[in-house]
This record gives sequence, C-alpha cells and structure tokens, in this order.
Amino acid sequence: MTTDETRLLRRRMHAQFGPAGPRRAWPDDPASSGGPGGPGGPGHPGAVAAVAGRAAGIQAQDAAAARLGLRARGVATAAEIDAAYRSGEVVASWLMRGTLHLVPAVDLPWLLRLFGARNLAAGAGRRRQLGLTDEICERAVALLPEVLSAPLSRAGLVSALIDRGVQVDPSGQAPAHLMGYAAARGLLCRGAEVAPREPGYVLLPGPPSGPPEPPGPPGEADLAALAVRYLTAFGPAGAADLAAWSGLPLTVCRRAVAAAGLPEVAPGLFAGPGAEPPEAGPEVRLLGAYDNYLLGYRDRTAMLDPAFARRINAGGGVVHPALVADGRVLGRWAAERARGSVTVLVEPFGPLVGPVREGLRAEAAAVGRFLGLAAEVRIARP
Repeated sequence: MTTDETRLLRRRMHAQFGPAGPRRAWPDDPASSGGPGGPGGPGHPGAVAAVAGRAAGIQAQDAAAARLGLRARGVATAAEIDAAYRSGEVVASWLMRGTLHLVPAVDLPWLLRLFGARNLAAGAGRRRQLGLTDEICERAVALLPEVLSAPLSRAGLVSALIDRGVQVDPSGQAPAHLMGYAAARGLLCRGAEVAPREPGYVLLPGPPSGPPEPPGPPGEADLAALAVRYLTAFGPAGAADLAAWSGLPLTVCRRAVAAAGLPEVAPGLFAGPGAEPPEAGPEVRLLGAYDNYLLGYRDRTAMLDPAFARRINAGGGVVHPALVADGRVLGRWAAERARGSVTVLVEPFGPLVGPVREGLRAEAAAVGRFLGLAAEVRIARP
C-alpha cells in the first residue's frame, strides 16, 4: 500500500472507532435540536444514542451484529443497549438503502423525511406481489394506534390486525413488508425485545402522517445534515461513497456534500473536524457481521484485498465478522460460546505481527467483558 492509502485508512478507522465521547452537535444538524442534557459518553445515560449518532446509524438487520457494532465504537456492555431500547433512547427502522438501522430516536423524524417516501416507492412492486394493496396497507395503518397500545412482536401485531379484518398472509413475507410500509410512513419502529431474540414493535409519537406521496426532492437542511453525519463518521469520503452508503442518487449526494461545507482533505474527499489518528498503534477492532465500516464506501479494495474479499463477502449479501487493524481487513472471526466463556476464533489471511496480536488479545477480552463472559483467543494458521 502507498503512504497515502495507509493514511486514508487510518483516518477512516479513527473516524469510525476513535475514542468515544459526547456526541457532536452541528449548527445545521436537525439532530442537534434534541434538547438540553444531550447524550453523554460511554457509561452515562445516553451513551448508546451518542455512539449510534456519531456512527451515522448502526446496520441492524442482525441484532447481535448491531450490538457488536456498538461495542466496537465504545459501548461497554450489552446491558446498556437493552436499557437504551427500553427507554426509547434508540430505535431501529428501515432507512439508508432501505436497510434496518439502529439510530437515536431523536434522529428518526428527519431521517424518515429523507428515506421514508423513497422506501415506500421502492417496495410498492413487491407489496403488490404479496397482495398488500394500498387499501390493505392503509387499513392496517389506521388500526395501529388501537392494536399497539403496548409493544408487540411482528407475529403478535399481524395477528391483531388479522383479527380486525386486515387481509394479510401471516406465513410468508407479507408481514415483513407491511411492517416496512408502516415504518416508512412514520407510524412504528422496532424497540426493545418482547422475548429473547424477538424484537418488539412500538408506535412513534405523534399523529399518523398523510397518504404516502411519491419521493420528491429531499430538503436541503436534511441533506446537509446527512452529509455532515456521514462524512464525520466515515470520512475522508466523497459523494460517490455517500451515494453507495445512503442509496440516494449521486447528483443528490454531490449537492449534499457541497451543502455540508466540510473541508476537502484530499481531491474529492471530505471529512468532519477531529483529531488526526494517533501515530501509536496499530488500532485493532473485531467487527461484527454487516459492520458499517465495510458497507460505507463505494470501493473497499483499499481496506479489503480482493484476493480475500470472498472470505468476508461470499455473496448473497452476507458480510462476515472481520478483524481490522489500521483500517485493513486482516481476517475473519467467530465467537464460540460455552458455559461462562467465549472463544474468539480468528482466521487470518496471513501472518499477524506482534502488535496486531497484542491488540487482538485486548479486543477479545473487551468482547468477553461486553458479553459478560470470560474470553480467550484462538488463531488459526493462515
């Protein structure tokens, strides 16, 4: 790798996983209007929302992986995440690229202004295939305040709607798409689990929005806020990276990056304010599946050698947990639990130098503490 590539990856790594602290608020960021006494650092009330906001949302279609994503960015224990969900501090909804993301609850309204109508339009064809007509969806939406007086599982919610005459096939994909429709309309979101590994659905505060409309031009303030949040979490990055991460058109992302007004740190690449990464290192992280770091850029060849790419992303949209040091993916890993302990099994792509092994041992211990288990590391031969 060239010196410039190494520096780029170190800066991106530092933006993603650098020292945790109070969430930054930006003058043009709608999230900064969340009120006084905002989120604090890890171990304090609001820590999970602070980390999720600083990360521009955590990919959350895999709940366990989302927890590991928060851990890698500074959340100390899984119990903090459970508490944040229960308090309503964080929620999950379908946002960027139509994918489920965990975000601070205060951010959800402006993110839905950017992605709600787009996601409604994108799912229209599949809803028709599943028999979810506009009339059925609207009937379900109208009933949600009645049936969601308390959190319900998806199966429980669909059963309640069927009991009230909403025609939904509970055995196929229709329930999931109906939840996505209601979420895009700003009616519900995922909250705390109602049973182990069973997310609960809860109402969003406020009255139902009006009938769905085709996507229109996103508001400039919301676009600028998104670009600031993205470039602070992922920078140095450019408009094409923002488009790949968000699913918004490239022309829109170019406008958003220009409106953000952040410094250009390399040709076509922008970053939020912040300290340069420390020279001491390497910075090592054990990332969960579908981690933001591997999904946040148009081109990830600098961070993941194409010769090993299929060991991380074998196809079908699956992205395996990764060992990362100074921004480069050096292997993949898995957690093997036993009674009272967890073994971190690492499959490196090549020999790991001493400082990386030392950082890996520290990371494995941190994973164990996060899970409340004793931890050990086993490194396979490359």
